[in-house]
Amino acid sequence: MLNKNVETFLGCDCDYKDADIVLFGAPFDSTTSYRPGARFGSRAIRAESYGLETYSPYQDKDLGDYYVFDSGELELCFGSSEAALGVVQRRTQTILEDGKLPVMLGGEHSLTLGAVRALLEKYPDLCIIHFDAHTDLREDYLGAPLSHASVIRRCWELLGDGRIWQFGIRSGERAEFEWAKTHTALRPFDFEGLVQAVQEIDGKPVYFTLDLDVLDPAFFCGTGTPEAGGVSFLALLEAIKTVCTANVVGCDVMELAPTLDQSGASTALACKVVRELLLAINH
Repeated sequence: MLNKNVETFLGCDCDYKDADIVLFGAPFDSTTSYRPGARFGSRAIRAESYGLETYSPYQDKDLGDYYVFDSGELELCFGSSEAALGVVQRRTQTILEDGKLPVMLGGEHSLTLGAVRALLEKYPDLCIIHFDAHTDLREDYLGAPLSHASVIRRCWELLGDGRIWQFGIRSGERAEFEWAKTHTALRPFDFEGLVQAVQEIDGKPVYFTLDLDVLDPAFFCGTGTPEAGGVSFLALLEAIKTVCTANVVGCDVMELAPTLDQSGASTALACKVVRELLLAINH
């Protein structure tokens, strides 16, 4: 049983016992290699979500019609990635044991590994769909294997070949792209092939991890490692809806660094992405 946060994401204020989906924030950016600030992402998404309506004209759905519980922020140990991952894993385990779907709001992308560890215990045939500007396939970053730049490589070590699909990728070392050719299904630049990927997964449980820097910095500059050449909000929305036709059993939205965009536009966009994701999962 989890306690409701005082402040909740827009429309996500049902009782825990009634919830189908449970949100939690993961404020951590200790391995961020360029511009820190993702530790403030989940709180900003929650606070600024009240600038939106609960109704989505894109999907003709309203968050008020669904049962989503917001459990607030985790307390994570800065300076210890393994300790932080342990906290994320335990919170995800609790949500899964109670028969609900976990949704993590980051925080930096390395924390995805904690959620995947927990999901894999319940779903041994788990697959991953990954949206990002970056491959995140390094063996380590400056000697740190639990880095935001290595998270999908760490997930692959748990899942193995043929179970990770990557989209929107436009940055990484040559060695990472070469490695991906034999270990993951990597689609550079856009979402072409996503429908086929969902068909290929064929009902197996999916963890959907969304690094918001898949968006173009023209729309979303409030992130630690922006990369030109990204996708638009509408392209991302259609891709989210496609992913959610699969058997999604957990997901995350990572890497908003709100202080890096003083206009607030990046946070507003992140809020809208979370709303649309929550609505797309509920089908």
